[in-house]
Amino acid sequence: MDLREPVIGEPSIPHLVARLTHDARDVARAEIALAKAKAGAAATRYKKAAVLFAVAGVLALAALITLLIGLVLTLATLIGPGLATAAVVGAVLVVSLVLALAGRSRLTARPGA
Repeated sequence: MDLREPVIGEPSIPHLVARLTHDARDVARAEIALAKAKAGAAATRYKKAAVLFAVAGVLALAALITLLIGLVLTLATLIGPGLATAAVVGAVLVVSLVLALAGRSRLTARPGA
């Protein structure tokens, strides 16, 4: 058998290159589909987590409001309803001012300082 003679039944080089190109496209499409599926699953997971955080935040706010109302009612028996309300509102405003100033200082602070 002469090595220079084409073997019958074997695909030619152009045919192999075409098949390789087709297979490479299929692999690329499959990888893109996999990446889309992973991104979709991650987005769904983060969406569910965000909803849970939102519900937790609403419930925490309701608890804080209930606590403040209870504080006003408790102080009202000692110093009267008007003064109790003013004291609780004043204290909450002071706390919120301190937190706002701390947040602002973190925004204006230089990195690494």
